[in-house]
Amino acid sequence: MAYLIRRISLSLRPPLSPLCRISARAYSSEPTTEKSVPYEKTLKQEDGISSADAVVIGGGSLGCQTVYHLAKMGMTNVVLLERDRLTAGTTWHTAGLLWQLRPSDVEIELLAHTRNVISKDLEEETGLHTGWIQNGGLFIASNKQRLDEYKRLMSLGKVYGIESHVLSPAETKDLYPLMNVDDLYGTLYVPKDGTMDPAGTCTTLTRAASARGVIENCPVTGIQVKSDDLGVKRVKAVETRHGTIETPCVVNCAGVWATKLGEMAGVKVPLIAMHHAYVVTERIEGIQNMPNVRDHDASVYLRLQGDALSVGGYEQNPIFWEEVSDKFAFSLFDLDWDVFMQNIEGAINRVPILEQTGIKSTVCGPESFTADHKPLMGEAPEVRGYFLGCGFNSAGMMLGGGCGRELAHWIIHGRPEKDMYGYDIRRFHHSLTDNNRWIRERSHESYAKNYSVVFPFDEPLASRNMRRDPFHKALTEQGCVFQERHGWERPGWFNKDGAAPVKDYDYYGAYDTPKNANYKYNELLGKEYTFSFPPHHDVIKNECLTCRNGVAVFNMSYFGKFFLTGPDAKKAADWLFTADVNKKPGSTVYTCMLNKRGGSEADLTVSRLEPGAANLPLSPESDGDTYYLAIGGGVAEHNWNHISTVLQDQGFRCQLADHSEDMGMISIQGPKSRAVLQEVLDTDLSNEAFPFSTHKVVNAAGHQVRAMRLSFVGELGWELHIPKDSCMPVYNAVMAAGAKHGIINSGYRAIDSLSIEKGYRHWHADLRPDDTPLEAGLAFTCKLKSTIPFQGKIVCFTIDEKMPMFGLEAIFRNGVPVGHLRRSDYGFYIDKTIGYGYIRNPDGGVVSADFIRSGEFTLERMGVTYKAKAHLKTPFDSENKRVKGIYD
Repeated sequence: MAYLIRRISLSLRPPLSPLCRISARAYSSEPTTEKSVPYEKTLKQEDGISSADAVVIGGGSLGCQTVYHLAKMGMTNVVLLERDRLTAGTTWHTAGLLWQLRPSDVEIELLAHTRNVISKDLEEETGLHTGWIQNGGLFIASNKQRLDEYKRLMSLGKVYGIESHVLSPAETKDLYPLMNVDDLYGTLYVPKDGTMDPAGTCTTLTRAASARGVIENCPVTGIQVKSDDLGVKRVKAVETRHGTIETPCVVNCAGVWATKLGEMAGVKVPLIAMHHAYVVTERIEGIQNMPNVRDHDASVYLRLQGDALSVGGYEQNPIFWEEVSDKFAFSLFDLDWDVFMQNIEGAINRVPILEQTGIKSTVCGPESFTADHKPLMGEAPEVRGYFLGCGFNSAGMMLGGGCGRELAHWIIHGRPEKDMYGYDIRRFHHSLTDNNRWIRERSHESYAKNYSVVFPFDEPLASRNMRRDPFHKALTEQGCVFQERHGWERPGWFNKDGAAPVKDYDYYGAYDTPKNANYKYNELLGKEYTFSFPPHHDVIKNECLTCRNGVAVFNMSYFGKFFLTGPDAKKAADWLFTADVNKKPGSTVYTCMLNKRGGSEADLTVSRLEPGAANLPLSPESDGDTYYLAIGGGVAEHNWNHISTVLQDQGFRCQLADHSEDMGMISIQGPKSRAVLQEVLDTDLSNEAFPFSTHKVVNAAGHQVRAMRLSFVGELGWELHIPKDSCMPVYNAVMAAGAKHGIINSGYRAIDSLSIEKGYRHWHADLRPDDTPLEAGLAFTCKLKSTIPFQGKIVCFTIDEKMPMFGLEAIFRNGVPVGHLRRSDYGFYIDKTIGYGYIRNPDGGVVSADFIRSGEFTLERMGVTYKAKAHLKTPFDSENKRVKGIYD
């Protein structure tokens, strides 16, 4: 390493990377003073650009890709505004790597589209070379769990036709002779991965787009917003130094400057800027034509750059860019070697020749990072017509093509074509998106853990305890191990060895922050880091079987709880919900909400209330139709915005009120639930007096609650929706009455297992915006029944081997890949692994019952196949007796 460090002085040379065709003007955080060369188009009155169908702001990867795809979809009256020159912000200095495999089916599809655009479409359309280099990718595994993760990627890749190979250390050495393989467990080789050129790509994209104009050197100075007749805020115009452009649509692709652009319109953009760096080495003999390398365990990547390497990675102590400069364009920061040296050490271990190789240049620029290391996309909740396409966490080039297409579809058609909920700004609760502590802590943790193994049951440690329900303290004392969803702390499972509270974030010891000592929660979380059954598998088994055979209580307080009222409430309900919710007051209906293409935007329960005086928070004042909506808490913000958008677009005279924070909710489930609750509630709980899918306001231990006879686990049971101040007295009464029946607390890990065993759907796993209710087996929620066979259909699978599966496993029919599992868990009552996945007919035909019955199915887990049985009905209680209280 000594030789390399002696050559650090050479880092003051400008980058010679072919990716960096526009050379850096400065290597400090001071704004550049050199004037940009004017582009051929400037915004002048004589240009006639006083209006546009859409204005895209930011000439980086996402901005250029969005303009290109808008033009491809027929929207050509589009203007791209760039405050400096194309790629000036963060795109110009990106490494430009493209890996095809990710632990997400949607991301694999997005990456595939980017690859097609860069390597094929653009060159065919323009005759220009984008700079795409297909030199392959190599993922390094230093331990079994890392290689298991790669094998999961390999199995999923087979569904999409992505070639990949697991290599031994010796085979890896043959492929990459300069690599140290002494500490390798194995590698995953993907031959068709490659590298993109930011400058060449963005230039070609804008030439291929038949847009009105690409206007450089045109900073945006303001965004005009107006309120319509219903008080809804909408985009009106974009103001620049050179004039104003009237437009109904603004697309914020401004990268690290996106937050400031959001402030111009009153839109919250929860991202943070950090320094992100790589170095370019001198020439290395024998490195030519080698694949790019990702050594996740060392948190470093090695990108081939002609006859040299670019070396970068993700540190535990990244540097925050505290004051984002508006004048920072083709500029760079001084590289902090104390921070970056951990990447150098990992790179030298992997390719030892680097210790005798000098550094030709350093590249340390700003990048934007988000709370979950996923982009921010979609229409902003605050202002209609204001779209986000930012926060790409240093992956804007590789995701740009797929995300640019989805964003263009979103703008033109009102929704993306694929399931983009994981990127949708509405995945975050509005109480978090302007919380600086949450943004900073979560973004740091996501950055620091970017190269960590993606385990199925991981939970964040940063910015916890943001939203807590009234039961939180009592459940913590009883050993609750919490999960975080939407800012809420919800019960995951119950540790028998006592309390394991979540502590304040310690930044993993970075920035001189003392690490949390004796952190029991973190220790329990670490035991979850496995692709096998976790050590507490039997604890979850006990929670599940106690519910199936006795009685369990689930705290579901994090659910969204909304009231829909007003003169047009019935019209709105008829429009919004797939099921007929206009039954008599006292009824509760499970239903879906759909988007414009018939995909499922949500599943929820809708209860029709009696009109009357207010009894908040249990019921609002109303003299007409009133509906109470109970929605999974992790998607409450998404649901709220979907409903609000429909009400606005249709002009319904309605009020939507959120009382999620005002009520707790516990669900008491199991064959003994009636016996327990009959001692607590002052009402007859018999089948005749209190049928399934009905609700009543009743007294529980002297407190008014809304009791609903429902189940999300497939058992006899009731939900109690309880005013906040009454939560603990009612809970204590339930636990006291249940003591002689063996009642226990249970968490969402048990709910996941019990619900998949019963065949109940989880939104955004079994049921997504690109799935129709009919494909998902939820035709009973639709007013118009249909027997139309679909191209895809969800199917239940079980395997006889006692082997854990977690979703993303490949599904084969007669040896041909036909899909992958969306969700999988262990069913303790039937004592089998269960998985649900959508399958397609490889011949393009329909997926009928005969197609399913006649096939021989296998599931591939980490490269190993297991014989599977396909079920047309759930293997547990297919006659639905238990929810009716019928226990034979």
